Amino acid sequence: MGGRQVTSGQGSGWKGLRVTVAGLGVSGISAARALTALGASVTVVDGGDSEAHRERAAALEGVEVRLGDASTLPEGTQLVVTSPGWKPSSPLFAAAAEAGVDVVGDVEIAWRLRGPDAAPWLAITGTNGKTTTTQMLASILRAAGLRTAAVGNIGTPIIDVVLGEEPYGGLDVLAVELSSYQLHWAPSLRAHSAAVLNLAPDHLDWHGSMEAYAADKGRIYEGNRVACVYNVADKATEDLVRGADVEEGCRAVGFTLGAPGPSQLGVVEGILVDRAFVENRQQNAQELAEVADVSPPAPHNIANALAAAALARAFGVPAKAVRDGLRAFTPDAHRIAHVADVDGVAYIDDSKATNTHAAEASLAAYESIVWIAGGLAKGATFDELVAKSAKRLRGVVLIGADRALIGEALARHAPEVPVVDLDRTDTGAMRAAVQEARRLAAAGDTVLLAPACASMDMFANYNKRGDAFAQAVRELGAGT
Repeated sequence: MGGRQVTSGQGSGWKGLRVTVAGLGVSGISAARALTALGASVTVVDGGDSEAHRERAAALEGVEVRLGDASTLPEGTQLVVTSPGWKPSSPLFAAAAEAGVDVVGDVEIAWRLRGPDAAPWLAITGTNGKTTTTQMLASILRAAGLRTAAVGNIGTPIIDVVLGEEPYGGLDVLAVELSSYQLHWAPSLRAHSAAVLNLAPDHLDWHGSMEAYAADKGRIYEGNRVACVYNVADKATEDLVRGADVEEGCRAVGFTLGAPGPSQLGVVEGILVDRAFVENRQQNAQELAEVADVSPPAPHNIANALAAAALARAFGVPAKAVRDGLRAFTPDAHRIAHVADVDGVAYIDDSKATNTHAAEASLAAYESIVWIAGGLAKGATFDELVAKSAKRLRGVVLIGADRALIGEALARHAPEVPVVDLDRTDTGAMRAAVQEARRLAAAGDTVLLAPACASMDMFANYNKRGDAFAQAVRELGAGT
C-alpha cells in the first residue's frame, strides 16, 4: 500500500489513484468531489454516524463513504487527504505512516491542481485578523481592477475555486486565508507573497506546543517569490521570516502602527504610508490612505489594513487602489461592530474575540469599558490580558462556564473594578448581561462584548452569541 507521487496540474496523474479523504465536512466533501471528477477512486471515512452524516454521504455520487470508523485505513490507499481539524496524532494517520502513504490537506491538493497559467496566491495567516485582512486584500485588489476571490479558511474551499464554474485561469490573483491546520498539511505551497499577522498561543492541543504551532504558521513563507510580510510589533513573525527558505530576491517587509522605516509600511500623522514599494525607500514614502479610511479604525484593524496593503503593493497595486479598496471594505458581523448608542454609551459586538489575544486587541481600542466576557476558556489563562487592560475597565460582567478563571484574574490584577458574576446559561443570560452592563456604564463609556472565550457552552457559535448581544442592545434602545 505504498504512496504514489502525484504531479501538479489537472492531468491524468490522478486517474485511478486510490485516495482516502478524512472527514465528511465542507472541505472533505469538496476534495472528494474534485478528486472523483479527476478520475480518482475516492473513499471518505468519518467517525460520525448521525443522520446528518448519512445525508451528506448519500449526496456524494461515485464515492464510497465509511461512517463510524475514523481509524482504519482503507485497503489499497495511495494518498490520504485530510480535513483541517484532524489532529496529526489521529490513528488513521499513524496507519498511513506505517503503510508509507502521504497525508496532505485540501490546500495542498488545490496547489497541486493549479495549471500552468494559474493565478498567483497572496496568502495570509496569524492567530487573529486573518479573515478581515483577507477580505481587505480582496477589496483592494478589486479596486485595482483585478479579478480575484477571497478563498481558503475564509469559507470558500480553494479546491472549489480551482475546479469550479469560475475558471481558475479567469482570475488574476487569489487572496488566500490559511489556518495553522491547513498549513501543516500543505508542504508544497509556494505563495507569491505571504503575511503572518501575529502569533499568540492557540490550538496548542492540536499542535502540541507553541513551537510547533509557530512552525506551522511559518510554512506560509516557504518559497515566497516577492515579499514576506511580518508584524514589527511581534518579533516572532519576523523570526519566522528569517528562518524561511525563499526565492532569491524575495524581501522582508514589515508593518507597524508607528512611523515606518525603510522596507516597512506604517502610520504617520493619521496617514498610512509605504516605505517598502517605492523608489529610493531610504528617503521616500508613498501615501496610501488615511486612518479614517479603515473601518473600524481600531489599532488592530489598522494593522490588518497595513498587512493587506503590503501584500497588494507586493503584487504591484497602485496607491489609489489601496485607499479605494479600504474605503469600500465592510467588515463581517461580530468583529468589533458598533451596534448602537444608548444613553451616551456605545455598545460594541466583538463576539469573534474568542481568545485572549483577540480580546486584548479589542479592549485596547477603547478608553473606558464595561467588559462582557467569559465562555469556554479552551485552556487559556487570563492574568496577562487583565493586567494589560485593567486601567481601561469601569466594570465587568462575567458569563459562561469558565467565567471564574477571568474572575480570579480580575481579583488579582484589578481588585477595584466592580464585577458581576452571572451564574446562568439560559436563553435570557445575554439579556441579563447587557442590563447589568448598562447599570455599570456611564455616558462616554463603551460596553464591549469581547469574550476571550469560545461560545459553545451557551451558544451554537460566536455568531449566535453576537446576535443575542445585539438583540439585547436593541431592546435597551427600544425601552423594552
